Amino acid sequence: MAGQLAGQPILILREGSQRTKGREAQNNNIMAAKAVAAAVRTTLGPKGMDKMLVDSLGDIVITNDGATILKEMDIEHPAAKMIVEVAKTQDDEVGDGTTTAAVLAGEFLKNAEDLLEQNVHPTVIANGYRLASVKAKEILKTLATSVTADDRDVLLKIAATAITGKGAEASKDTFANLAVDAVLAVVNTENGKHTVDVEDIKVEKKVGGSVEDSDLIEGMVIDKERVHTNMPKKVKDAKILLLNEALEIKKTEVDAEIQIKTPDQLQSFLDQEEQMLHDMVNKVIDSGANVVFVQKGIDDIAQHYLAKAGVYAARRVKKSDMEKLSRATGAKILTSLKEIGESDLGKAGLVEEKKIGDEAMTYVTECHNPRSVSIILRGGTEHVVDEAERALHDALRVVGVAIEDEKLVAGGGSPEIELALRLREYSATLSGREQLAVSKFAEALEVIPRSLAENAGLDPINMIAEMRSQHEKGKKTAGLNVFTGKVVDMLKEGVVEPLRVKTQAITSATEAATMILRIDDVLSSKASPPMPPGGPGGMGGGMGGDFD
Repeated sequence: MAGQLAGQPILILREGSQRTKGREAQNNNIMAAKAVAAAVRTTLGPKGMDKMLVDSLGDIVITNDGATILKEMDIEHPAAKMIVEVAKTQDDEVGDGTTTAAVLAGEFLKNAEDLLEQNVHPTVIANGYRLASVKAKEILKTLATSVTADDRDVLLKIAATAITGKGAEASKDTFANLAVDAVLAVVNTENGKHTVDVEDIKVEKKVGGSVEDSDLIEGMVIDKERVHTNMPKKVKDAKILLLNEALEIKKTEVDAEIQIKTPDQLQSFLDQEEQMLHDMVNKVIDSGANVVFVQKGIDDIAQHYLAKAGVYAARRVKKSDMEKLSRATGAKILTSLKEIGESDLGKAGLVEEKKIGDEAMTYVTECHNPRSVSIILRGGTEHVVDEAERALHDALRVVGVAIEDEKLVAGGGSPEIELALRLREYSATLSGREQLAVSKFAEALEVIPRSLAENAGLDPINMIAEMRSQHEKGKKTAGLNVFTGKVVDMLKEGVVEPLRVKTQAITSATEAATMILRIDDVLSSKASPPMPPGGPGGMGGGMGGDFD
């Protein structure tokens, strides 16, 4: 980037910086975005394949989840990163449809490329896309059907649709039931509006057994055992104390030196330490607590006294678990033992230690606040359990979203085909070049049913032609059954998903695509040259001498 001034070139960018502009910059960005979309496209649908990602440390992730794949891929290109953001937003907002969102964004850009070649200005394309996106959401609303928290069968179908095509598909029914039961247990209703916080559902992974052995517990499961074998294994009518402080003697903050000259002094020093621990434990026992969860450590002597008093204690409990326990039992998390009142304790009908596989865990059930549940996920290997957790997360989120919004659409590519048809009709009503952009937008939506067909090894052209003709006849829910290769009514098949999955995917994909389109100049600065070893001066920071 240099200007001429009296024959002297003026450099404004640092040496080595790069600049691409105009069509070249647009092509680069679009190519990168298309490449990312292509990477996840094969995972779409019930017959989609999985990806195996190996990071620099050799850790392996095997997954079908679009957001996870894009997050784990180490993506350098700035435009490609924006597609990753689309999938991330989709995951945060709805939990499912991440692959759909990324693939749509790629396809919108690919179709915009054709228009750019016909010299349509990027701003015109962006405007057309925006119009189409708004219209698409209006049309989607007309396609949606209602669902309420009482329609258990429909909720099961929503969960099953989210799980289909993921590694956990073999035990789809188990998972769908787990997801629906868990979400229904934590629904919060205020002023007739339902909200679902998936954080209230704790998922504990345990390798061993099979996915079928997964279980829903009404209450909390903490991955900790009691600290001392003499403690009771089972405590009924538990009064629970949650402590953020360690039941240990604090080391002095200041470097203090204690001189002990005789064995008696040593003995009295040790006795005093023991007495302090005894007092601590007494405070706990006097409060009436018979179960203690400590976020930090518990000294051996304190363990002995607690066990003697018949108190069940667990240590080094995760902060997130402490917060969930607090919600479930009504206990306050105390930072000090100074004052413990009756009101600080939580209640639960039963606290017991149970073995799962070869590990002991603490179950807190019959809680005073029934709105906390735990799911124990089992699976043959670690990777199976991890992928099962991702599938379950998607199922929990979509069931939650369906209960919150109370709106559903059919799946199997049917809404996309319907939208494409309606948007083509809409484009004919527009004058000017936006018309071209809207019809390209409509065409791009068909990438979803096309990918579903391709991934299932079916002929995409025949399938889309068949779907279009059914939709032309007014069958708005006709979609592709990838297992039989036939176009059928998706509502009857039970392939349904929340409306928000579709609207969010279209919104975020359109926004990302229009943003990338409007970029016509990419300035990338070069990193500073690396420092010579030893910092400036080249020799131990330019100063001699030893530092201790």
